[in-house]
Amino acid sequence: MYKMNPILDYHLQQTRRQFFGNFGLRAGNIALASMLGSELMSKAAVHPSLNGLPHYAAKAKRLIYLHMNGGPSQLDMWDYKPRLHEQFDKDLPDSIRNGQRITTMTSGQARLPVAPSMFKFAQHGKCGRWASELIPHTAKVVDDLAVVKTVWTTAINHDPACTFVMTGSEVPGKPSLGSWLSYGLGSESNDLPSFVVLTPRWSSGAAAQALFTRMWSSGFLATKHTGVALRSSGDPVLFIQNPPGVERGDRRTMLDALGKLNELNYQRVGDPETQTRIAQYEMAFRMQASVPELVDLSKESKATLEMYGSEATTPGTFAHSALLARRLVERGTRVVQILHRGWDQHGSLPKDIRSQCGDTDQACAGLIKDLKERGMLDDTLVVWGGEFGRTVYSQGTLTKTNYGRDHHPRCFTMWMAGGGAKGGVIHGETDDYSYNIVNDPVHINEINATILHLMGIDHTRFSFKFQGLDQRLTGVEEKHVVKSVLS
Repeated sequence: MYKMNPILDYHLQQTRRQFFGNFGLRAGNIALASMLGSELMSKAAVHPSLNGLPHYAAKAKRLIYLHMNGGPSQLDMWDYKPRLHEQFDKDLPDSIRNGQRITTMTSGQARLPVAPSMFKFAQHGKCGRWASELIPHTAKVVDDLAVVKTVWTTAINHDPACTFVMTGSEVPGKPSLGSWLSYGLGSESNDLPSFVVLTPRWSSGAAAQALFTRMWSSGFLATKHTGVALRSSGDPVLFIQNPPGVERGDRRTMLDALGKLNELNYQRVGDPETQTRIAQYEMAFRMQASVPELVDLSKESKATLEMYGSEATTPGTFAHSALLARRLVERGTRVVQILHRGWDQHGSLPKDIRSQCGDTDQACAGLIKDLKERGMLDDTLVVWGGEFGRTVYSQGTLTKTNYGRDHHPRCFTMWMAGGGAKGGVIHGETDDYSYNIVNDPVHINEINATILHLMGIDHTRFSFKFQGLDQRLTGVEEKHVVKSVLS
């Protein structure tokens, strides 16, 4: 009877090319270690960049991505439409809808009544950018923002839309933007992950969409590129502290022995995930010292804390997460992703969006001002946006002071700041109903292409072979960098 032997099966199934390729890589590693010595090897970067990357001098060295999960209303924050007040409670014209798909949540309504924003808009900054009263703090930094009003996507429901925004595809299983950047550019820190995710709570009290780990997953890339989600309460990382009776030196001895066993296993089987396991154990050990220092805000000045708002020192808030994001990138983390939930406002939008902006507005502005004061904004790219926008027509009952809005993928607003983004500019224009794009549309993967460009990566040359295809974050269809937002 044949007895299964995974190691033997692995080697029997290898092609001749795979065998010599793997052997050559391993022999090269052994020779390199011998030449450099263990001391130099221990100082090597935990998260090195790929050979040949970046493709050219990068404007941005790091990324902070502020994702407003649920779809923030562009009509009530950025896309000012003063003539809409004349259309209050009138039916959305068929010539505007143009037969476009809408969700099942409003497709059964007898009417699609136009709901102008009830919030006041004013022009701000030297650029004269229109911004809503909901975001008074962000309005003060508009000269640092490149606002894109014409982002669009094909997904009309949250899960596929969020997957699309973060991975470049509606199909699950692809690496996230942060994972691609971790894979390509590595990290400047040996003591913190290259990609960190923060999921602060929200104040509106409204139900929120679930956050799926695929939004920060490494997909088919090595799992060491998956985002590390720091908890919003208690210890930021579970089991970060040694159990009682275990000293740090004991942990070091155990990990050294475990590393040798895992290295032997890698030499026998060649599974790259074994190397990931070694690296992650080592990173966890280093994080035992680096994470407590990271979350200790005692040395932050009163002026800095006031920039982010009264909740800056309260763990789990958006303000606290924004401050941690600055501290993370300051310490060498490549990508920080903050996902703030509760923006899915199908009803009671005026009440709920006030709470959501109250959570985020001052902290977003504070983050930009803080980075700028520290001389970090020039090479730190900050991106703000959601997975889609909201409809001009009301979902449910419409009054002068209350309305809801359904999902709208045809046009929504995002902004970028720092890291080579051109402050004070605006890209694209929508129609009088903020329903269709009039000029300069920007597909969500063109936002991703622009982010990669600012990070020094040509998106057409940045790929990973998987299932016989050269997979890319920006997909296989032709996409272009949004040059008008580049400084």
